[in-house]
Amino acid sequence: MTATTDLERLRFNMIEQQIRPWDVLDFDILELLSQIRREDYVPRAHRSLAFFDMEIPLEGSKNKAPGQVMLSPKVEARMLQDLHIQKHESVLEVGTGSGFMAALLAYRAAQVLTLEIDAGLATLAAENLRRNGVGNVEVRHGDGSVPLPSGPTFDVIVLSGSVARLPQGLMGSLKMGGRMAAIVGDEPMMRAHFVTRVAEGKWDTLQPWDTVAPRLLNFPAPSRFNF
Repeated sequence: MTATTDLERLRFNMIEQQIRPWDVLDFDILELLSQIRREDYVPRAHRSLAFFDMEIPLEGSKNKAPGQVMLSPKVEARMLQDLHIQKHESVLEVGTGSGFMAALLAYRAAQVLTLEIDAGLATLAAENLRRNGVGNVEVRHGDGSVPLPSGPTFDVIVLSGSVARLPQGLMGSLKMGGRMAAIVGDEPMMRAHFVTRVAEGKWDTLQPWDTVAPRLLNFPAPSRFNF
């Protein structure tokens, strides 16, 4: 068996044994996952783990904060499916990591802006996307917890990591009818939140599934009192 054949077998098993059982049944999403080479976005030291049901540690700058990972394949796939992104839409991602989720988003949307707080990871992601021919993504070194000054700009916002509560500032960057995906809560139980802006100051929220993900940096956490 050649190395290429082995990779395709692992990719097939990832889709059939991890992603489909997590209710990712959209044919277009499954086809996209079979085409985008996840292994091209995994650090070389962990490439053998590219298709495993796990979060993969990322290697960016030497001084980066701990906990930077690629989310597990099934979480990435389910978020992508449940957002129902259209080809004319603009997307903001917070937490670029290696650039893999940005690549998936780019094939569904018109344009993606992705923010990465770690400069080393931002550089790595930009190179990964360039090398794989993904041209409609802008990788920007920046802190996604800081509200953007541009007002309602995006059709979709994706938080590629968890937060303690929904970020109201970012929600204000959604256009009317826009959607945000965020993993909200505290370990050991977090819930995926899909928020739609339905009117000025009005939001509809769905919480369809549970998972756990590492924290995005600098987003506020609720106060904890010690007695």
